[in-house]
Amino acid sequence: MASRRVATVFGGAGFIGRHVVQRLAKAGFIVRVAGRDTEKAGKLRTLGGVGQVVPVAASVTDDAAVARAVAGAEVVVNLVGILFERKPGGFQAIQAEGAGRVARLAAAAGARRLVHLSAIGADAASESLYARSKAEGEEAVRTAFYGATILRPSVVFGPEDQFFNRFAGLAAVLPFMPVVAGETRFQPVYVGDVADAVMAAIDRDDAAGRTYELGGPRAMSMRQVLDFVLEHTGRRRRLVPLPEKLVALQARLGELLPTPPLTRDQLLLLQRDNLVAEGALTLADLGIAAKAAEAVVPPYLARYRPGGTRRAVIAS
Repeated sequence: MASRRVATVFGGAGFIGRHVVQRLAKAGFIVRVAGRDTEKAGKLRTLGGVGQVVPVAASVTDDAAVARAVAGAEVVVNLVGILFERKPGGFQAIQAEGAGRVARLAAAAGARRLVHLSAIGADAASESLYARSKAEGEEAVRTAFYGATILRPSVVFGPEDQFFNRFAGLAAVLPFMPVVAGETRFQPVYVGDVADAVMAAIDRDDAAGRTYELGGPRAMSMRQVLDFVLEHTGRRRRLVPLPEKLVALQARLGELLPTPPLTRDQLLLLQRDNLVAEGALTLADLGIAAKAAEAVVPPYLARYRPGGTRRAVIAS
């Protein structure tokens, strides 16, 4: 009897990772969910058969742990990323050096496919540490693993997201909606489409060595995002633009919190649109029809309506 195929997913216990793990298990892979939090990863065991989803303790900053996690794996997927630094150098260690480490050790282990999740806006010349580290990570991946596929999503949405849910939560408790970077545009992409893109990158030979930018069918400014949230939560709130100096002060003070609501680095990112570039390869090139936010978001925002329930909604 032939041995079963193995896939290692770094960051598999996260928002996007859960959907990727589910699809890999359905495709018949033994899935190693590699990360720091094995307890959280252990909750994904129900996504596969007995013994099919296996938590593995592995930080992308640790050579030995990464090597153990990728040993014998046919497919390696790196979804690890951070939105803010818990200590100086975090972006560099995780999104640049960590990405290169996974790619190098996956290649050394003989993996057939590597899929690396980056982000729209990755730019080696950016003032943002986040964007620079994402670009350095991409370069390290390309250098270390010939044929790696890089996926760059815009902001990702889904029932467990920290985008539409976050603003809906604010609308439920605030008398007005604060607006930061109201004209900056995003192209929100459904988490299920991102997971499908990972699977397509694994299955399609023509995806090897290519970079794809993942966005939904509609570009939305920040103001439009807030209007969309208010419409689908049944809330009437005035949109109030915040003065730049106040926002900058809030970002500076917010960095003192364990989980800052906004950082100075994120403010730099908000100075640029987060849209699929003209001429870029997209979801369509992977055979995926992008789902619109209007088709997915309203049901899970319904719990924020006046008198609504806060029961969690989870979709595949």
